[in-house]
Amino acid sequence: MRLIWIAALAALPLSAFAAGGEIFAPPVKTDTTTTCTGPMIWDAALERCVRADQSHLSDDDRHDAVRELAYAGAYDRALAILARFDDPGDVRALTYRGFVARMTGDMPAAMDYYLAALAADPDYHPARSYMAQGLLAAGDRAGARTELREIRARGGRETWAAFSLAQALRSNSGYAY
Repeated sequence: MRLIWIAALAALPLSAFAAGGEIFAPPVKTDTTTTCTGPMIWDAALERCVRADQSHLSDDDRHDAVRELAYAGAYDRALAILARFDDPGDVRALTYRGFVARMTGDMPAAMDYYLAALAADPDYHPARSYMAQGLLAAGDRAGARTELREIRARGGRETWAAFSLAQALRSNSGYAY
């Protein structure tokens, strides 16, 4: 299975890796995960952990930290940083709130966050993919397939969101990433 995944990624055009800020590789653990605690993010320039609400940090910085922490399973810390976004309605923040809710077993809240993300940006493929993987986990294969069709129809055919959801539908198990 791993070989199939690697071969499929290798077959994707390189442009897909940069399209729309899509990131296909799992986040690399940084000092945010290994050194910092609570709502702290590693600041490479200062060479120390700083509060996630520091004014020099952007929501992009916070998103990178949330993505890393969510992938590592540090959901409480991810939520603490999400609470410090300058824009709480940021589609990425809503999507990761949904992701954390889903991964911690609160499917109704997860679906509410995913739907809020899609109301903000109907073309945000990660929200559709994560929502569909929640649908799949709940036994709604038809709903998951519908979301895969939506991702593809909305220009996301060669994105990680489409690839991971298609793989989840084939294997009948979702991707945590």
